[in-house]
Amino acid sequence: MNDRTILVGIDVGGTFTHAVAIQQPGNQIIAHAVTPTTHSSKDSVSEGIITAFHDVLEKTHASNSEIQFVAHSTTQATNALLEGDVAKVGIIGMGKGLESLRAKADTQVKNLELSQGKYLSTRHIYINTGSSEFSDQAIQKILSEMKKEGCEVIVATEAFSVDDTKNEDRVVELAMKQGFSATASHEISQLYGLKVRTRTAVINASILPKMTSTALLTDKSVKESGIKAPLMIMRSDGGVMDLEQMKRRPILTMLSGPAAGIAAALMYVKISDGIFLEIGGTSTDISAIKNGKAMSKSASVGGHLTYLKTLDSRTVGIGGGSMVRMKGSEVHEVGPRSAHIANLGYIAFSNPEDLKRIQPRLIQPMKNDPSDYLVAVNPEGKCFAITLTDASIVLEMTNPGDYAYNQRDTVFNVFTQVASEYGKTAREFATEILDKAIAKVQPVVDDLLTEYDQDPALVSLIGGGGGATTVVPWLGKCMGMKHLIAPKAEVISAIGAALAMLRDCVEWSVINPSEQEIVGIRKEAIGRLDSMGADPCTIEVQIEIDQSKNILRAIATGAFRMDKTTNEMVSITREEKLLKAAESFKCDVSQVQIVAETSRLSVYGHTMVQKQLFGLLKKSTRQYRVLDSNGVVKLQSNHGAVRQCIANDRDALDSFIEQEAEYNDVGMVLPKVFLLYGNRITDFSTILNYDQLKSLISIELEGLPMDEPVVVFISMRK
Repeated sequence: MNDRTILVGIDVGGTFTHAVAIQQPGNQIIAHAVTPTTHSSKDSVSEGIITAFHDVLEKTHASNSEIQFVAHSTTQATNALLEGDVAKVGIIGMGKGLESLRAKADTQVKNLELSQGKYLSTRHIYINTGSSEFSDQAIQKILSEMKKEGCEVIVATEAFSVDDTKNEDRVVELAMKQGFSATASHEISQLYGLKVRTRTAVINASILPKMTSTALLTDKSVKESGIKAPLMIMRSDGGVMDLEQMKRRPILTMLSGPAAGIAAALMYVKISDGIFLEIGGTSTDISAIKNGKAMSKSASVGGHLTYLKTLDSRTVGIGGGSMVRMKGSEVHEVGPRSAHIANLGYIAFSNPEDLKRIQPRLIQPMKNDPSDYLVAVNPEGKCFAITLTDASIVLEMTNPGDYAYNQRDTVFNVFTQVASEYGKTAREFATEILDKAIAKVQPVVDDLLTEYDQDPALVSLIGGGGGATTVVPWLGKCMGMKHLIAPKAEVISAIGAALAMLRDCVEWSVINPSEQEIVGIRKEAIGRLDSMGADPCTIEVQIEIDQSKNILRAIATGAFRMDKTTNEMVSITREEKLLKAAESFKCDVSQVQIVAETSRLSVYGHTMVQKQLFGLLKKSTRQYRVLDSNGVVKLQSNHGAVRQCIANDRDALDSFIEQEAEYNDVGMVLPKVFLLYGNRITDFSTILNYDQLKSLISIELEGLPMDEPVVVFISMRK
């Protein structure tokens, strides 16, 4: 047993905290523990995290040395901001010269409304750093004044501090000596834009004391258990960070619950292109995965724009426990009230003896709810909720072996009795319920597909969460899309926390970045992961250039001091991969060819022929799929081109890109370009400038053997 490597992931949900232990190699789940989430505890959610952690450890019978990785997601940052449970923030604004007046205005963040009636309180004092008043004594006097006014955290923010951090660092050092928690704006973002950078730093600071206290309690418990692996915390972009990073930037943990589910979809289910739906009892979180990456967006807090990039997760008030609302004899709506919030049992999980004879009744489950929610009432007057879970069991969308399945005969009997009162069959009634629920979910999925330019023919719907089967199979049927339910869907987010990679993102404000600047930001991103203990052999850096906002971005990911291959599945044969490719193309295996290879990746091609004008004309498009050695589709295009070459043959590589580019009055329009070598796929699809693309390719290929097989994969822009 001494050769085991065990990863522990903990997901803090709204109702329950789940923990899983995963044994490597093979991603084998060997233990699972669950405890109520402890929102109201004096130690906040850390009490539930610690309980779940110890419970799952006990079930593994693991030695301390076998526990190599511990990570958890958290709802604490999101909840604190929604509920206004934040610290008062003192802002020391700084600037000098001609920009002084503007800097004073831009650093003055007034009380922020976080949600209705909930505010973040601030106190702002400005210092002109170009005058004699800027001294340690003056700063200390301001800090003393802010302490008297109840400020718990200090934000130091100065115009152009991203270029010169010394004044912000000076204020932070003096603040910490006086017992404050403190943060500098340049630590939160390295982008210009003093107003938004200051606002982001203030929001970050407001949750700093509570988040740090919780994290330290959890870390202490892990250490006292004899576990030497450092505690990692889930980020909102699907990666993890260490405790030191979290103590500086707790704002990065917003939406880390949904992000953990996305991490599992990527690392455990091995999805490269999909819409991920995590379905709980009350709501569904929906997000997009494209080219092996979770889609993100700039976050707003209480309607206030920040420099925080978070998972683009959209929530719909539909879950497995969603109750049914009636209007006459028709299903009027499903949700938003759920059975467990209304303290009512599901039909599927109630005593069958209580449900032999029932009558439908409309009730008002909770104060301020409409009085049109349907329940089944037995002769003793006991009420049971008619839920989405029950309807999915009737229509056999949820089946034996699924987490949400139980006693179909009982459920069908109840539905038959209720439906007959409305002149319907059980299946007709269940169909109405599922259709009404999906009518809320499908528009969100359609919006994500459109916004992220995803082809429904290439995308799968992936279900996670305990209620996955109550939504995803019917949604897939209605939309005509492939769907799958993640293995161990009920603990998918805890699995994601255990398997998540270390991650950090560096952003610079740069107009037309040079190769030197690209190398510099790449080096900084690698350095951040190295400081968190990432295995240098596993660190990968994705460079993005946002020309519309003049942002140069480096996203670094890496595994924590363990061989990345331990997460991989068993390799399959070439014949098996060919069959997988044909399945993806939806064609016969005889119509698929292997067109290019690296040492670990295979590219398959298929010609799609479409008939037009009643078959008089035919249009051919070349489709491609990239499969790894495990048979997982890593990259796909239904309109593209591929070229095999070697690392030192830059002329062939460049000429192929030039050949596939389009040209118009503006000049060259680059296609979406991906570079493949080894088991790596480098995404250059955001790069629109050809000189920058060539620089990035040079950086990527630097150090490779001259004869290393390289593949250029191109997907045409719409």
